Amino acid sequence: MRIAELSRRTGVPVATIKYYLREGLVPHGERTSPNQARYDESHLHRVRLVRALVEVGGLPIATAREVLTLMHEPGRGRLESLGKVHFAVQRARQPHAEAPSEESVARVAALVARRGWRARETNPARTALAGVLDHLDRLGEPDALGLLDSYADAAERLAGAEVATLVGSEVDHLAERVVIMTALGGVLLDALRALAQESAATAALES
Repeated sequence: MRIAELSRRTGVPVATIKYYLREGLVPHGERTSPNQARYDESHLHRVRLVRALVEVGGLPIATAREVLTLMHEPGRGRLESLGKVHFAVQRARQPHAEAPSEESVARVAALVARRGWRARETNPARTALAGVLDHLDRLGEPDALGLLDSYADAAERLAGAEVATLVGSEVDHLAERVVIMTALGGVLLDALRALAQESAATAALES
């Protein structure tokens, strides 16, 4: 297919696709003339994936390029591939802020140990969680802090269900699905929680 058809089938403007090509997010098509190229179904899938990561998942272009490169690096085992891709997405989704307090870092370590989670100390989510705990402390929100284990319960159940869907995936497919679940799953979860919160609040306040 030509780039015009690629644009039509993905809903992504030609100018945006050309930008993705220049930035190395989408591989170049097969040259048929100096000014023309042919694209196939793999390009169709990649354009849709990039659009989802950038527009819905909110990943910066540089991070999208990094995770797409990691997804296709040869010679990695499934666990190593998953970890590198997952960490790259997590780092991009976390705001740049001051280092968390030692107290909150210790609380996160205690939570991980208490629940028996096999999460590396280099996982960016540890720093992000410790930073949130610091802000909750400063805002005087003990009730939110008291919900920490409830959040952990929900996260553990969800993570178990997500990882179960990955078992048996080939390395390339596994890495792509990790990217999708991490980048888009957070948006999906936030939207579902917002709907559930409205429903619960309405039921509680109208009674």
